[in-house]
Amino acid sequence: MLRQQVRAVSSLLSTMTLIGLCVGMTSTLLSLRGTIEGFSTFTIGLIMSAYFIGFLFGTTRAPKDIRRVGYIRAFGGLAALGTVAVLVQSIWIDPTVWFVMRFVSGFALSAMFVIAESWLNTMADNRNRGALLSVYLVLIYGGLIVGQLILGLVDPASFVPFAIIALLINVSLIPILASVTVEPTTHTPKKVPMKLLLEQAPLGLFAAFLAQGCYAMFYGVGPVYATMVGLSVGQVSIFMAAFIFGGLIAQTPVGFLSDRYDRRLVLAGVTGAGAIVALVLSQVSITNPIWIYIGMGILGGCLLPIYSLAMAHTNDYLEKDQMIGATGAIIKVGGVGAIIGAPLGAALMQFANINMFFVMMAVLAFMISGYSVYRVTQRAKAPDQIHSALTSLAPAQPSEELLAGLIEEANEDFEEPDGKIPVKPGSSGPV
Repeated sequence: MLRQQVRAVSSLLSTMTLIGLCVGMTSTLLSLRGTIEGFSTFTIGLIMSAYFIGFLFGTTRAPKDIRRVGYIRAFGGLAALGTVAVLVQSIWIDPTVWFVMRFVSGFALSAMFVIAESWLNTMADNRNRGALLSVYLVLIYGGLIVGQLILGLVDPASFVPFAIIALLINVSLIPILASVTVEPTTHTPKKVPMKLLLEQAPLGLFAAFLAQGCYAMFYGVGPVYATMVGLSVGQVSIFMAAFIFGGLIAQTPVGFLSDRYDRRLVLAGVTGAGAIVALVLSQVSITNPIWIYIGMGILGGCLLPIYSLAMAHTNDYLEKDQMIGATGAIIKVGGVGAIIGAPLGAALMQFANINMFFVMMAVLAFMISGYSVYRVTQRAKAPDQIHSALTSLAPAQPSEELLAGLIEEANEDFEEPDGKIPVKPGSSGPV
């Protein structure tokens, strides 16, 4: 059954793999090119934060526009918008222009992920939705990794990498535009006040906020750090790819452990280990880069599952009809953390010490670990932890649960030309 459904959405999976590849290339490329052009580290951090601002706008506003023009046309228009943003950045080398275009990229790409994951949710059922989304996430991670490696083969000071990204975005449209599509369906969410989340699962919000700040710092100024310590462009691409690869490998075992033991203890363990690895990396010399690559792989394996664990932990204490609303709230809180993370890391690197890149990661991880242990002493483990496919969200994509809530909100606000409100689809059940 799963094989048949993967085959049925193979065109969509191909499209999103290419989009993931473009996402992986773009952030690293802009960091490297900004360094070459003489932008300060703090300026690069601000430019990178614009992506996450656009991400929040894209996931909250785009579904309403998608509802008006249709999913296919919206996807094509957003791809064109993303292409324009990349090409403008290659032509007009200016921090202000790059900030605006990075915002546009965040808006376009987040909305494209909303469309794609809506498709997957429609094609799957409750028996294999988690497995299908896992295939999707593996392909996205694969695209992110390959994107880093491709960047190591081209000169970031030239027009070529920008042209490659623009070309791949356009090529990615071919499979999805040539396929037969199914309109996504959603189920009716129950809005969850932030106060309730703070009462029921404060650890989830806390961990999501700090984790996304950590991810934004890595994707936004990680290439700057690697360049400043003396790594070549090719080595920078491996440096970035190793972190992502470690997260990909760790997802399944960490998810397995968290479904069988107290999720808070698993969260405390991986973040504590990640903090120690980050501190070690802050003292490692680049004379032997292989140790840095190994350390980055371990660090990614420790830190990238944090967001998934935070999401799953929060859901452990909620009713099923609250999960969509809660997921949307958590992602928005995490988005704020991402907006702050890149500029904060960049400022510390520029005005304090270059090694603050890893030191700050260690501090954030220790804070999550310590608070996780504290929460264990304050409340018993959830009676029945939710067994779900854990998704690790780099700050590039919304979750399938969030998009369902967003599209539902769009349905509520949108009126057809005859004045009738669209009928809300029936429930398909959460992942």
